Amino acid sequence: MVINIAMPTVFILLGFRFYFFSNDHTPIHIHISKGGSEAKFNVVPDVLLISNQGFKNAELKIIKTIIEENKEVIIEHWITYFNNK
Repeated sequence: MVINIAMPTVFILLGFRFYFFSNDHTPIHIHISKGGSEAKFNVVPDVLLISNQGFKNAELKIIKTIIEENKEVIIEHWITYFNNK
């Protein structure tokens, strides 16, 4: 049996895809992928790296900065998506 879980994209920036899974859970967090690498950051209360598979430290710093600069957008997308399910 194949389970298809949607992965709504919040945005793509500098080749990094920022998304969440349609069955995600709190706390609000965001998944990031690029070129076979993946990471997960909590967004609230503070931006915090949860897992990393393949990103270099310099890339993680860029990703964290992008999340911090777009925190409100990510939270808004999360609330809108999960409140309309």
